[in-house]
Amino acid sequence: MFKAFLGLTISFIFLTGCQYIENHNLTKEQKIEKPTTHTEDTTQNDQNQNVDQEIKEEEPINSNFLLEEKYFNEVKVSNGQAIIQNPDNILVLVNKEYSLPQDYVPQDLTKPNIPFSFGDLDIPKRYMREEAARAVEEMFQAAKIDGIFLYGVSAFRPYNYQLNLFNNEVNEKGEELAVQAVARPGQSEHQTGLTIDITSESVQYQITQKFGETKEGKWVEENAYKFGFIIRYPKGKEEITKYQYEPWHIRYVGKKVAKIIKEHDLTLEEYFEKVKKI
Repeated sequence: MFKAFLGLTISFIFLTGCQYIENHNLTKEQKIEKPTTHTEDTTQNDQNQNVDQEIKEEEPINSNFLLEEKYFNEVKVSNGQAIIQNPDNILVLVNKEYSLPQDYVPQDLTKPNIPFSFGDLDIPKRYMREEAARAVEEMFQAAKIDGIFLYGVSAFRPYNYQLNLFNNEVNEKGEELAVQAVARPGQSEHQTGLTIDITSESVQYQITQKFGETKEGKWVEENAYKFGFIIRYPKGKEEITKYQYEPWHIRYVGKKVAKIIKEHDLTLEEYFEKVKKI
């Protein structure tokens, strides 16, 4: 009988031990599974936070810097030079990177009714594209009302004229200095018919940086944008435009774009870096 009792006791202990081991293992598995579920939730939360952060950091679209595709340069590379294929574009960007076709001459050139430093001579540099000509007339008239008297010096220049001008500058100063002051033929804005150099009696009708210090030059810098013009080569932007400061050189871009460029203190190059095509 004692043996039977001992056997029952051992059996009971054995079964109890097995049940403890089974329960203990189950508890361990539950403890392992729980952190796994928590990790998945954390990852999802992190992803949601990242998406929210990206939405918050996305900059709103500024309508001032949306521009129709037709106003961007269309170019074709020839002999390593980017030649503009849409030179009639009113916002055409002409510089040391983008050149006009050698034979380009605007078809709507007209004489603006403004005084010129060379008198009444009927020569090419008296002409501008019609839209720009009307705008410069408006600007000169507004200046006159304010007691500011301006004179045109040089507007349209054909390719060959610019070629002679550049070669003369090279012969006089050397090419390194010449390229800082005079555009190579094909790279001059004057060929677009949208640009005019202006002066005043206070600087003896000359082209000089001193014009920017005169009351006439200061008026132009402050007011030109109202008529669609910008100071094309402003002071402090020489590294961008690749030309010296030219307070006398104004370029027509239209009133809307001129206002944006003025308000944001941009060059035409910087403007085109910011705008997006629509």
